[in-house]
Amino acid sequence: MRTDYLFTSESVSEGHPDKVSDQISDSIVDLFLSKDAEARIACETLTTTQLVVLAGEIRCKGVFENGEWAPGAKEEIEATVRRTVREIGYEQDGFHWEKFELINRLHAQSPHIAQGVDASSNKDEGAGDQGIMFGYATDETPDLMPATLYYSHKILERMAADRHSGAAPFLEPDAKSQVTLRYEGSLPVAATAVVVSTQHAPGYDEGDKEAELHAYVRRIVAEVIPPVLLRETVYYINPTGSFEIGGPDGDAGLTGRKIIVDTYGGAAPHGGGAFSGKDPTKVDRSAAYITRYLAKNVVAAGLATRCTIQIAYAIGVSQPLSLYVDTHETGTVGDDKIEAAILSIAKLGGLTPRAIRTHLGLNKPIYRPTAAYGHFGRKPVGDLFPWERLDLVDDLKAALA
Repeated sequence: MRTDYLFTSESVSEGHPDKVSDQISDSIVDLFLSKDAEARIACETLTTTQLVVLAGEIRCKGVFENGEWAPGAKEEIEATVRRTVREIGYEQDGFHWEKFELINRLHAQSPHIAQGVDASSNKDEGAGDQGIMFGYATDETPDLMPATLYYSHKILERMAADRHSGAAPFLEPDAKSQVTLRYEGSLPVAATAVVVSTQHAPGYDEGDKEAELHAYVRRIVAEVIPPVLLRETVYYINPTGSFEIGGPDGDAGLTGRKIIVDTYGGAAPHGGGAFSGKDPTKVDRSAAYITRYLAKNVVAAGLATRCTIQIAYAIGVSQPLSLYVDTHETGTVGDDKIEAAILSIAKLGGLTPRAIRTHLGLNKPIYRPTAAYGHFGRKPVGDLFPWERLDLVDDLKAALA
C-alpha cells in the first residue's frame, strides 16, 4: 500500500450554480416531507440566467394527489424556491431571487415505480432503485474525513460566514476551493497548494482592492489549515483574474453534479448516484448515509484507521444484495468479521431501506443543510446529520467480542 504521495480535493460554495440547484431541490424535499413523512420526491433543478426550472416525479398527501395540485401548493413551492435563493444571497442583475422566472414541471410518480417500492401485505418496502453505494471514514481529521476535503470545505464555510455577516462585503456567493496535501506514511505533512476562486465585487481584481482580497483569503486559509502544514504552500487566488460574473448567470447549474464534493473528495469510491432532491426511500441517498455511519463507527471503535464500505440493492427488493468492508490493511480484526458483526446488530434491521430510514430517522425535513459543504463530516445536532452519530461503537465492539 502506497504511503507517500500528493492528493487533492476540491469544494464549492453554497453560491456555486450546481449547489444552488442542490439546495433548491432539497428545499423541495423538506417542504414535501414536512407535509407528508411518506412523500416520494425526485426533484431536479436547473438554474441559469434569471431562470429556475423544476422537473421530476412526486407523490405527497395534501400537496399533489391523483395528478392534481392542492390549492396554494404551487405558490408555496415558488415561495420556498425564492426564499432559498434569497438566503444564499443572490441579488444580482443576472440572478435575483425576486426576479428570476420559475418553471415548475414536477409531476406524478410512475405507478410502476411505486408498486415496487411501497410495502404491501406480502412484501416489505423495496429499494427505490438499483445501485451501489459507498461509505468511508479515516482518522486524518477529528470528523473522520479526508483532510484535503475537510480543509477545502472549511475555507469556503468561513468565507460564506464572513459574507453573510458583512465582515467581507467584497465577497459574492459563488466560490471554489482546492487543497493539495503531501502525505508521508499516510499522514498529511504539508499543504503544497491551495486554490481559491471567489466571485467578488467590482474592482477587486486589481490594485489595492485585489491585494486586500488576496490578503483576506490567505488569512482564512491560515486560520483553517494548521500552520505546520503551510510552510511550503503555493497559493492560487482567483488565478484567472476577474471573477465578477458568477453563479447561475455565469454558468448553468444542475442538481447532482457535485457528487464528489458531497462525499469524500475523491478519496473513496462513489456509486454514481446523487443525493439532493431525493426522498430517503431512494437508496442512492439513504444507503450512502448508512454506509458512512457504519464506516465512521468502525473507525471510531478503533477497529481500523481507514474504512470503506459498499452496499448494493435491486429496485423493489428490500434485502441488500451485498455488503463489503475494506479496512485497507489497517484493521484490528478481519474485514469479514466486521461484515458479520454489522449484519448481526439487530437494530440495523438487516440494512433494508425501511430499517435504514427508521434507525437514522430520515423521514424528516432535514435535507437543505446537507446540500452545501458536504453531506459528511458534519456535526449531528438534533435531527440533523444523524448518520454522523457515533452511537454504534459499543454495538460493534460487543458483536466482535
